[in-house]
Amino acid sequence: MFKPLEGKTAIVTGATKGIGRGIAMRLGEAGLNVLVVSRTQADAQAVAGDIGLNASAFVADVTNADDCAGMAEAAVNRYGGIDILCANAGIFPSARLGEMTAADFDHVLRTNLTSTFLSVSAVLPAMKSRKSGRIVITSSITGPITGFAGWSHYGASKAGQLGFMRSAAMELAPWNITVNAVMPGNIRTEGLDGLGADYFAAMEASIPLKRLGDVSDIANAVLFFASAEAGYITGQTLIVDGGQVLPETLTAMG
Repeated sequence: MFKPLEGKTAIVTGATKGIGRGIAMRLGEAGLNVLVVSRTQADAQAVAGDIGLNASAFVADVTNADDCAGMAEAAVNRYGGIDILCANAGIFPSARLGEMTAADFDHVLRTNLTSTFLSVSAVLPAMKSRKSGRIVITSSITGPITGFAGWSHYGASKAGQLGFMRSAAMELAPWNITVNAVMPGNIRTEGLDGLGADYFAAMEASIPLKRLGDVSDIANAVLFFASAEAGYITGQTLIVDGGQVLPETLTAMG
């Protein structure tokens, strides 16, 4: 049995849709105080309301250092400290090389990668004061392991998160702060709804477990990294993809 996490405090960025919402809901179910961070007040309040009395909303643009500082301050003021940061905010617009602009590239890297740095930097004073903390980054298999046409900027940002994670884990280890990453494969979220039945059928055919993942699959992995039992794990990644990265080709599926 895992030690209970009731009463601990987690910040979840990008917490109102898809994987982020799933993480926030799962942490709330486990009894944590959850600061639901989003750019939109109504969306953040809706998720906080779904979680219950142990959650509250905070509006922030996590590409802005002052907003991230305010996010950390709010968690400390409302709940007395910060135990867990789930750096989940991210976007995945499609743009192919030759059409992608420098502004497109910079926007994705700032939203996905720079926001990770800014969010981590903001929570460090609170975590260092307690000499304890869990930082969990939502990366992806796309970039670190696989590629997808139109997502070169996204892949670069997700690979960059892992490079950041490894050095951050070494720097923060003296304060008993761990830094790990979950790497989702294809997860069924509202962001994929417009891709159609043929897309889902093709993706499921390429996954050994024959299904797309659920947000709860990622949320449970995050909960593990947040646990006391994961206290000796840092600088590591956990791929949650139903085995998607294993086959060389569809014929290898047997």
